[in-house]
Amino acid sequence: MYITIMTATPKIHRPTATTLLALAALAVIAAGCGKTAVRKDAAPVADTVQTAAAAATLDTVSGTFTDSRDGQVYRTVVIGQQRWMAQNLNYDVPGVDTDVCYDNDPANCDLYGRLYDWSTVMDISASYNNSTWEGSDVNHRGICPVGWHVPSHDEWWALTDAVGDWEIAGTRLKSTSGWSGGGNGTDDHGFSALPGGLWWSGRFYGVGDGGRWWSATEYDATRAWRREMDTDYNVSGVGWGNYVKVYRFSLRCVRDFAAPQ
Repeated sequence: MYITIMTATPKIHRPTATTLLALAALAVIAAGCGKTAVRKDAAPVADTVQTAAAAATLDTVSGTFTDSRDGQVYRTVVIGQQRWMAQNLNYDVPGVDTDVCYDNDPANCDLYGRLYDWSTVMDISASYNNSTWEGSDVNHRGICPVGWHVPSHDEWWALTDAVGDWEIAGTRLKSTSGWSGGGNGTDDHGFSALPGGLWWSGRFYGVGDGGRWWSATEYDATRAWRREMDTDYNVSGVGWGNYVKVYRFSLRCVRDFAAPQ
């Protein structure tokens, strides 16, 4: 279970149509970790999805990718018009101590990937990533391998919309095992989300109970958007909000739309 000292405000998930106005009021609460914004249901901007020529159906199109930096092999999957890594990134960024294995146990990195703070996620100088990014923000590359980038807030929306909206996306994206308390998913599309927990203020929380993943999109100077899946608060959905950048969460990379699919 996540411990309530992590945040001074409750976790708030995407509202239904009947609660948009109420959640707009809650968005002014600024207690250091979580704020919530109301999504505008507009078409994604140009740098959030792949080109139409690269579009795929919802059928799982699986593959593998080898990170040339360390030789690690990742499963990949096409969902909608995006190709995602089907595992959390497990890249040990040289020269930093802001990426960790849960409980400092290397076996947890093998299973869940590493936990990173946002500044490390977005540090191009640490990534040795020289790929050409054709979107509006070259910094989306972050520490992802060549040909991949850190997903934006809108790219996460594109993923959850592709599998049937945020309220049921958690069940469809979670792995079929590894989640506590009956929180396993059906993994319909091969995304295989695992509950890798988080790090905050020198302590680890929530492995088995929940997973959080950074996006490349800042909320303000101290916070950035993230996605979450849980076993206790919203078992079937995918939540969103913003947290202070010093938290350490998991990371999924998404394929550049200019790269071969």
